[in-house]
Amino acid sequence: MKFVFLGLSLSSSWGNGHATTYRALLHALSKQHDVLFLERDQPWYAKNRDMPQPGFCELKLYSHLSDLEEHRAEIAAADAVIIGSYVPDGAAVTTYIEDWVRGTYCFYDIDTPVTLSRLQSGERDYVSRETIPLFDLYLSFAGGPTLERLKTEFGARASAVLFCSVDETSYFPMPVSRQWDLGYLGTYSADRQPALERLLLEPARRLPEKRFVVAGPQYPLEIKWPENVERIEHLPPAEHASFYNAQGWTLNITRADMVAAGYSPSVRLFEASACNTPIITDPWPGLDTIFKPQEEIVVASTAEAVVAALLMPEEGRRRLGAAGRSRCLASHTANHRAAELVAAIEASQFADPARLSYVTER
Repeated sequence: MKFVFLGLSLSSSWGNGHATTYRALLHALSKQHDVLFLERDQPWYAKNRDMPQPGFCELKLYSHLSDLEEHRAEIAAADAVIIGSYVPDGAAVTTYIEDWVRGTYCFYDIDTPVTLSRLQSGERDYVSRETIPLFDLYLSFAGGPTLERLKTEFGARASAVLFCSVDETSYFPMPVSRQWDLGYLGTYSADRQPALERLLLEPARRLPEKRFVVAGPQYPLEIKWPENVERIEHLPPAEHASFYNAQGWTLNITRADMVAAGYSPSVRLFEASACNTPIITDPWPGLDTIFKPQEEIVVASTAEAVVAALLMPEEGRRRLGAAGRSRCLASHTANHRAAELVAAIEASQFADPARLSYVTER
């Protein structure tokens, strides 16, 4: 099959989690299919490109909406055209190229709970209520009840879950020395900060002999970090695996919209577990469908629960990390997601004759 993706970024992971998601998925997809990724050229990504030329697919940049005319033939020849969330002027892009698309037209929402909240408030920048029905298939980062909501409340013609994943050839156990007892990787977010305070900074104050780390950009200067908390401003994806391997435990914190929707695992869960690093996470609906709580992952709502995990005997810590890795490799690799994507597209094309006719005519 021929795929054309129009996504936020593949070339730069600076300040976004989309690049790592696309890199894992497209690397796996390109083993059997042709993939072209079209990316809007943005100055903040141009200054921080950690993958200017991916070796697994074709990457082309465009500066303006009209520049997409140069790729009209490629879009028309594609078996599937997939527009991602947070693409600049994404709603306009959707309508601009709609008549060119002959294959399955998809929206890939890497931010589904956030998107639905924005739609309810009337925002319509990267997707709108008017453009959702134009897609043959809405691919969602959130599963569970959200899939039905997309159809009944927002007019999606068909919906399917497509979680993030991990490339297990890049994330695996490494023989590195432990530098931190607990670490967190994530860009600053106001709605996550109270949980970071409760689940990392407070445990750091209570366990001054332990070492902690927070990696990610855009944290306000006024935050008072405990002395035993190290700060790393930006960590490129090439260093993520060694970062997880150097932690005794890693912390996952979920954004408020994703907690409310549930069934929205972060890519950090799969990256860390693939490295055999045990995870402490805040609770959210559907978590037990991804990992078994307290057996493959530790669920914590309080500083006391985090402290208890950090004081767990080493044998228990290792057993939990190994169980998490086993679950990840069995269900959540990029190869799994690539196969799920192809299956979802095929199901969308052939399950409904009216939809197939619509795709063929277009």
